[in-house]
Amino acid sequence: MDLTKAKELASVVLKVGVNRIYLDPTGLKKVEEAMTKDDIRGLIAERIIKKRKSVQQSKGRTRMATLQRQKGRRRGKGKKRGTKVIRVQKKQSWMHKVRSQRAILKELKKTNPKAVEEAGYSNIYNKIKGGFFKGKNYVKDYVEGGRK
Repeated sequence: MDLTKAKELASVVLKVGVNRIYLDPTGLKKVEEAMTKDDIRGLIAERIIKKRKSVQQSKGRTRMATLQRQKGRRRGKGKKRGTKVIRVQKKQSWMHKVRSQRAILKELKKTNPKAVEEAGYSNIYNKIKGGFFKGKNYVKDYVEGGRK
């Protein structure tokens, strides 16, 4: 039998690609004499036909790195790619900002109701909604006398 045909049969028997079949140069005569799949199986048992190792890239280091990232390592400034806006979505940062401002307004209403009433609770609430304040400290300053 032709060597290429023998390789094809061996690849079917071993369930690998043709390129992963190795024919031992010392036993090529026997390979040429083989006719059936059964003969090929016999040659595999005699170790004249072998299956080469796959040359894939190991994922071991990747798995270790992933575990480290889950713990919070490998996430420093040197690893960051993309702007702040890309890494944290605009809507998420907006929600975070607005919710914290509303919470501080609610707290101020409990602790200092007179100051909030002077500034107008609904007025401040709507300003928060409109993006008037940069952060919660600006809301505090606005309510506690630093109004413009």
